[in-house]
Amino acid sequence: MVENRPLLKLFTHAVLILGVLFLCFPVWMSLVASTHGPGALSKSPIPLWFGDQAWENYSQLIFGGMSEAGGVPVGMMMLNSLIMALGITIGKIAVSILAAYAIVYFRFPFRMGFFWMIFVTLMLPVEVRILPTFDVVTKLGLLNSYGGLIVPLIASATATFLFRQFFLTVPDELVEAARIDRAGPMRFFWDILLPLSRTNIAALFIILFIYGWNQYLWPLLVTTDESLYTVVMGIQRMVNSGEQLPVWHYIMGTAMLALIPPVIVVVAMQNLFVKGLVESEK
Repeated sequence: MVENRPLLKLFTHAVLILGVLFLCFPVWMSLVASTHGPGALSKSPIPLWFGDQAWENYSQLIFGGMSEAGGVPVGMMMLNSLIMALGITIGKIAVSILAAYAIVYFRFPFRMGFFWMIFVTLMLPVEVRILPTFDVVTKLGLLNSYGGLIVPLIASATATFLFRQFFLTVPDELVEAARIDRAGPMRFFWDILLPLSRTNIAALFIILFIYGWNQYLWPLLVTTDESLYTVVMGIQRMVNSGEQLPVWHYIMGTAMLALIPPVIVVVAMQNLFVKGLVESEK
């Protein structure tokens, strides 16, 4: 029996509310600063409510572009980030689920050896792999292209491992039933495994989309064309603007715009995301 302790409940709620306020305050300040003019953050006291320049600031960011960010509109940079994030996410899921399917349901020489070769790459830090990968991309002529941004990042040992672990929990009766119905390998995969993997795919989609959206180091290496800049690169260039002072109201506005796609993905798929994390059997 759980005792009803009003003071403990009040203290718990107070701590949770303070935690939420602590996390939300920087986002609120960024949103407020993006609606003011230059120098608003240098004033004392710092404004805590919206200004009257939201339309001018955001229209300039989305359509006009900033010289500190190479003159590329933030709308174009967000489109580049969206293409890269979706390409990486869809590519990782497609490659990983097919690799896991082959490892679990097909019998071929060195099957587990290939799996452990994939799994061992988790132990290699990014710094070890990035220079050889860059050399390959350069020789293939993929610099300054969406292919160079996406293709080297679509292999995922983590996703392959997670799909393999899920496929191992699928009852053998389903496999036998598919054989009795004379379902081929691709029909079994498409009609049975793929629907069962729906929540796992949704959970991975959110994680991998945010991973792809937040990429900075790899796009910085493979793109010199300003028209291919991502929004994360744009924010970095605005902050490090050389001898000029950072335009903080534009930087905060860009950060607010950069939050929109990941938030939409998380909100739209949160139910499937939770199911994919907590369900162990289908």
